[in-house]
Amino acid sequence: MDRVYLTKEGYEKIRSELERLQRKERPAVIQALSRAREFGDLSENAEYHAAKERQMHVENKIMELQEKLTRSEIIDESKIPKDKAYLGAKVTLKDKKTGGEIQYTLVSTEEADFDQNKISTQSPVGRSLLGKGVGEIAEVKVPAGTFTYEIIAISRD
Repeated sequence: MDRVYLTKEGYEKIRSELERLQRKERPAVIQALSRAREFGDLSENAEYHAAKERQMHVENKIMELQEKLTRSEIIDESKIPKDKAYLGAKVTLKDKKTGGEIQYTLVSTEEADFDQNKISTQSPVGRSLLGKGVGEIAEVKVPAGTFTYEIIAISRD
């Protein structure tokens, strides 16, 4: 099995989601199953079948998160150069064509969240930035064409 490299924040997010599922969702599903059993004939009991389906979903998610945490390794950001774009870095880019700026945080695939500008180091943009420093140019080839970005800042929180 492959290691899952996570930032400390990403590890904590997965761990708290696991805890929420185990402490809140699982008991709620068990309670729903218990209530549904009281309605009688389980073969025609829609509430029971819905609760069983929810239970299966919750248990699968719990197993997935446990497995992810078992394989995870929290990156030691103190050993990563602060002036290069690597996992955990916030990278501010300038689009060479439009002049617009955007900031991304480089994260593992498991932590990627485009709505929060967290992109995977495995994505086309993420791969093109890895190892580069301020002032360097990153060319990103995507199906829509090629984008050219200049790295104008790199920071770590």
